[in-house]
Amino acid sequence: MRLSVIIVNYNVRVFLESALISVQKAMRGISGEIIVVDNASDDGSVEMMRSKFPDVKLIANERNIGFAAANNVGIKKSRGEYLLCINPDTLVQEDTLRVMIGFMDQHLEVGLAGCKILNPDGTLQLACRRSFPTPWVAFTKIVGLSTLFPHSKIFGRYNLSYLNADTTYEVDAVSGSFMFVRRTVIDQVGVLDDQFFMYGEDLDWCYRIKKAGWKIYYVHSTQIIHYKGQSVRRSDVDDVKLFYHAMKLFVRKHFSSGVVSEVALRTGIAFRGWIAFIGKVSKSLRAATLDFIIVNIALLLSEFIWFGEFFHFPTYAYPVTTTIPGLTIVLTMYALGVYTKRKYSISRTVSSVAIGYMIISALTFFFKQYGFSRMVVIISGVINLVLLPGWRVLSRIILRSPEHRRRSLFGRRTLIVGTENSGQELLRKLRVRIDDGYDVMGFIDINRKRIGEKVAGVEILGSIDNIGKVIQEHKASEVIFSTDSLSYMDILSVIGRSRTRAVNFRLVPTSLEVIIGKTHIDELDDIPLVDIDYNIDRPMNRLSKRLFDLVGSAALFVSVYPFVFLKHRFGKSLHEFGRELLLLPKVFRGEMSLVGPPESSQEVSRNGSVVSHAYLGKVGLTGLVQINYRDDLRPEEVEKYNVYYAKNQSLMLDLEIVVKSFLLFMKR
Repeated sequence: MRLSVIIVNYNVRVFLESALISVQKAMRGISGEIIVVDNASDDGSVEMMRSKFPDVKLIANERNIGFAAANNVGIKKSRGEYLLCINPDTLVQEDTLRVMIGFMDQHLEVGLAGCKILNPDGTLQLACRRSFPTPWVAFTKIVGLSTLFPHSKIFGRYNLSYLNADTTYEVDAVSGSFMFVRRTVIDQVGVLDDQFFMYGEDLDWCYRIKKAGWKIYYVHSTQIIHYKGQSVRRSDVDDVKLFYHAMKLFVRKHFSSGVVSEVALRTGIAFRGWIAFIGKVSKSLRAATLDFIIVNIALLLSEFIWFGEFFHFPTYAYPVTTTIPGLTIVLTMYALGVYTKRKYSISRTVSSVAIGYMIISALTFFFKQYGFSRMVVIISGVINLVLLPGWRVLSRIILRSPEHRRRSLFGRRTLIVGTENSGQELLRKLRVRIDDGYDVMGFIDINRKRIGEKVAGVEILGSIDNIGKVIQEHKASEVIFSTDSLSYMDILSVIGRSRTRAVNFRLVPTSLEVIIGKTHIDELDDIPLVDIDYNIDRPMNRLSKRLFDLVGSAALFVSVYPFVFLKHRFGKSLHEFGRELLLLPKVFRGEMSLVGPPESSQEVSRNGSVVSHAYLGKVGLTGLVQINYRDDLRPEEVEKYNVYYAKNQSLMLDLEIVVKSFLLFMKR
């Protein structure tokens, strides 16, 4: 048998079907086999394979074991002289397999080869020829120098972007989406290293093959199309984090693990993380800066309107009058979520201006030396009521993409979780109530099997497992749960995984009253929409809780920790709370909290993933569960305690729990 084609699939049913059709056409006249290894897909891939491609060998894994490990399963089952490891989101040209077999037959020194890989728009996919990520090459890639200077031999080595793509030549490595390899090479160097869950396994394999004396070639005379990242889009994994982890693993495995290379790599990764953070908050910072400037412009205009001149106040006053009003308005907007979850919200902006100017007016009563003219305050407030919401309206008009021109100007980009009758009924009511400003972008289904289908004319964009990616891609600002198929722990899992994104979560309550927050309710005819908004996630609560942790852990570290530590050091038995006190350094570092859910109360959601404590608070040394603990405490009671704490968290509640914990500790 000349060729074995191995395809690892994970939740890309539609792409897999197209890939198999193209591979079967390219296999005509070639003695070979096609092996598909499915990594526990739940989008109907396995059922599609069995019904439409019965001649293709199917290996269905019970769990996602990773790209490298799944390829190894296929390799061990294969019988071909040559093996092709290819991604499921590719389309193969009719002559690709013949060209590659011919090239390998003519160049016996070549152990592995890759072809030209194109993006769907016809541009070259840079990863089809690469250099090994030595510490320097990895550093230039991570900090972005290879992107800034692609034609430089010094900085462009990672993707060899300075070389002609229409020439065949030897390279260090090729893309893992298309690797054409000899059986004898695998017998000599072994299979892929399954330490690399995703990313990096291709570089590692190429490195070992070259080290064994074989050559690796980029072949330009045939090509495939690669719809890059489709499996990643259908999962909720952090692909950037996995990529950097793979790069670190490769460098540690094959190059010197000296201090210089390790520091350079960590510096590069930290730099990219800093750039990513700046990119995430830059819009909010720009908006806050613009608001601050507008408040000061309004103040100057109001001086001119009332007094007939700019800068009428005494010189000593301007350091205060140009900072305090602006900061007051900006901080009020932040507290009301205008820079986070309620971006471009007109009503929140108006409310912030009104509240902010009430605070400013009150301050003039306490600081008489700055109370020059209350009319100036009133006029500037009126101007800001026009300018601050006004620039947001203009932004909505200017920044709207062409495909959304016909949507409501003030519409909130909305995703509906649930495609059952309740979800469709909610969609109908949202469409009727145009004035409520909900622009429904699509549905989120419970699983992946129906992604791409349409329900009531609206597309199913994703599943709850990859909802974070869908929120990001479609810039959604509202997510409404309208389904009985999810438990409240599933809903909390979704919220916990998506809490860093600026999005509001709302609920159509049915039997899930336990997770209803304490904020306002919108009525859509007979359907109430309830904000899922817990105290634990509010900015001021998070700030006060962190300060409480810092002060409390520092005080306990000085007063109590030494005695507990010495008692433990000399082998004395400790009560449970005493053992928890040994973790005080973690509280000080921000890894834990003084008060929060216990580690043991983590729940498992419907898809088998552990529910993050991100929305219930950090794991605590003590908490409601701990002070109410008894042997017969059922899991549902633990859940209720945790949810109650998240909903009602406050500084006083935390203090009360800590005091009760000490009283229990002293009693026992």
